[in-house]
Amino acid sequence: MYQDLLLATDGSDGAHRATDHAVELARELDATLHVLSVSEDGPHAAEKQDRLRSDPEDEAASAAERATETAEREGVDVTTDIRHGVPQEQVVDFAETNPVDMVIVGTAGRSGLDHLISGSVAEEIVRNAPVPVLTVRDTP
Repeated sequence: MYQDLLLATDGSDGAHRATDHAVELARELDATLHVLSVSEDGPHAAEKQDRLRSDPEDEAASAAERATETAEREGVDVTTDIRHGVPQEQVVDFAETNPVDMVIVGTAGRSGLDHLISGSVAEEIVRNAPVPVLTVRDTP
């Protein structure tokens, strides 16, 4: 039933926890794990880049590489894709245009005003993905 799993990762703590879950699930199901990271071009990308003082392209590549290495260590078949754009839109597009059975994504655990202002990438993916979405909280 679940032979192709899509892991959306941005290298955050929530994404690391989601990676662990995705790799374990892919291993147990003998599924292929498709790792997707997005170099963010969305409305908050410039603000995020200023805060982190990092290159979004390098950040996306590093996040994908870490997840790929984790999967390979566990013997999981893995593919990697880096895209540019708004993360939630790119994840949903990947799920719509590739044969994936489930999306796995970490949540940032934001609430209150911060959540209202910037929304939630995971929430948008859940709302718009054509397949089931497994969300993994960034705290145990």
